[in-house]
Parts: sequence; structure tokens; C-alpha cells
Amino acid sequence: MTTRTLDAPTASLLLEWYDRHHRDLPWRVSPPMAKRGIKADPYRVWLSEVMLQQTTVPAVKPYFANFLAKWPSVIDLAKAPSEEVMAAWAGLGYYARARNLKKCAEAVASEYGGIFPDSEEGLKSLPGIGDYTAAAVAAIAFNRQAAVMDGNVERVISRLYAIATPLPAAKPLMRQKVALLTPADRPGDFAQAMMDLGATICTPKRPACSLCPFNGSCEALRLHDPDQFPVKAAKKEKPIRRGAAFVAVTSEGEILLRRRVESGLLGGMTEIPTTAWTARQDGETSAEAAPFEAGWESAGTVTHVFTHFELRLSIFRAAIPAPVQTNDGWWEPVTNLEAQALPTIMKKAIAAAIPLAFKTAKG
Repeated sequence: MTTRTLDAPTASLLLEWYDRHHRDLPWRVSPPMAKRGIKADPYRVWLSEVMLQQTTVPAVKPYFANFLAKWPSVIDLAKAPSEEVMAAWAGLGYYARARNLKKCAEAVASEYGGIFPDSEEGLKSLPGIGDYTAAAVAAIAFNRQAAVMDGNVERVISRLYAIATPLPAAKPLMRQKVALLTPADRPGDFAQAMMDLGATICTPKRPACSLCPFNGSCEALRLHDPDQFPVKAAKKEKPIRRGAAFVAVTSEGEILLRRRVESGLLGGMTEIPTTAWTARQDGETSAEAAPFEAGWESAGTVTHVFTHFELRLSIFRAAIPAPVQTNDGWWEPVTNLEAQALPTIMKKAIAAAIPLAFKTAKG
């Protein structure tokens, strides 16, 4: 039995594929556009990369378009009220990203005159920009030879070299491999090509290896087992946390809302009154913990999965004749809820008590 000899992977193979098969994305300068002298907008690149972290392209597209319509430049975003930014972000998840997005925009506007630093180190000095985002913006917006590695790239690299070390321990080795492959010419296109390859060809299940430009260089394909890679450490079972949430509605259709503290989970977002649940502890789950006395009735339970835990909220509803004075919060018309910075879990809770409060309550 002969052993198959693999070709060395080269950036040129991938770039040739990318020129023909690139995805058209609203934040991207495609190869044909680049040939016409159009350059990537660092603001759009940065905004899209922050939004895309742990989120899908279809989910990001409407948010990206909405942000650009509201705040066409980083200076516009820097001037925007934080509450409006959080409201525009609501539903996209991982809300610390939205808080850091605003802080970063303010830093770029005040410290750099609205112009992003053009190096990885300069970008990493900004709030909320870590290794990945700095490398992505440096490569895509400024043509720096930076090693960009997201989940798609990890999958491609792990298969290309059959890296058996489980994630996340394998990340340093993967980054070294990406750095060696990244060309000095067109590093931004190379980074986007790797992302596209992982998203469309080198997919998590049933990759289309026959269409891959690296199929003559892929060690996992030689072993006839691409699905084995990347190797992941065994997942820990997520703990279940419990709490209660209270939906009070007046006869005029107003609902009691309040704002969460700036730090911590869902920091700065709008919520209905809830008990003191956290990622580490349960909150009260009965109507006795309600913010004021009323005829609280059960409206069921909603479940939401966060990164590190699952939350189950017991929902209670009370119909009251008029607003009640409370120590914090305000009474908002139900018809205006779509404009509030309500995270998905709060939309689920309100929808459980008031089914027609939202057109949809996405999970």
C-alpha cells in the first residue's frame, strides 16, 4: 500500500479559490472591489468583527445595517447615548461587547481623532479589543501581516495539519501555523478566505473536501477522518440557576422596567424586576419576592442558556389599575418595548406574561 504524499499548503492556492468563491458581505471589500482601488473601512471592519464574535453572519447582518444607519462613523457612535447603543444591540447577546464597543468608539474619537490605529499593538490598546479583533482589523483594514484565527480558521488549520491536541490547549500551535501561512501580500484577503473556507467548505460536519483548495495538502483528509478535528476537550455540564421575574401591567398598558447595574452579566441593560440570581447562585423563585404587593399570578417558566449556565425564571404577572411608586425603575408603555434595551431573556419573560408584547421573542 502506497502512502499518499501531500503537497505543502500555500496561501496562493487559497487566494485563487477566494477570488472565485468569496462571500459578498456588507462589511467586506471583495477582490473585484479591491482591484478598483476601493479600500476597507476600518470602522466597518471593527464593527463587524465585534458583532460576529460567537454569533452567525445571518444574525449580524440586520444589526450591522441598523448600526450603520444610526451611526455611519465611529465619531457618530462615540456621541450616541449609551442607552440607545444598548437598545440597538439588544438580542445580539454577550452584552459586554456592546459596552466595550461604545468605550472603544469614544477612545478612537477622543484619543485618535476618529482614526483607528493601524497596528495590532495600537488596536489592542483600545477598550474591548483583544488579540483576535486586533489581528482581524490590522489584516483586513490595514493589510498588516497578522495571524487571524477564529473558530472557522481553527477548524481549517486543525484538519490541514491533523492537530490532535484538544482545544483550547491547541490554540498556540494553531496560531503558529496560521502565522506561517499568512502571506505578506494580501493578508486581509487571506484571513477572510480562511473564514470563508471554514464557513462554506470545511464545515463542522460533512465537509466538502473535493471542493477544497487545500485537499492536496490536508493531513486529516489523508487520514480519511476530517470530522475528528478539531479535537475538543470534554464539555462540562452547565449548571442550572433559578429565579423569578415580575411583569406588572397597568390598565393603561404600562409595564415596570428598571436598568441593571453597569457591571456584570447583562450590565447596563433594561429588565423587568427579577430576583438576585447570578451565574453562581439561585435567586428567590416565589411571588413573595415581588417588588410590591399585588395580585401576582403565575405566568409559567422561561428558560435561557447563557455561556456558562442555564437560567430558569418563574414568571409572575400582576394587573394593576395605575403605576406604583417604586425605589427604582420607570413605567414604560408596552407599545414602546421594542425601543428598549431588553436582552432576549427579558423579552421571553415579558412575552410569557403578555403574549402580544413582541412580534417575536427570539431564543
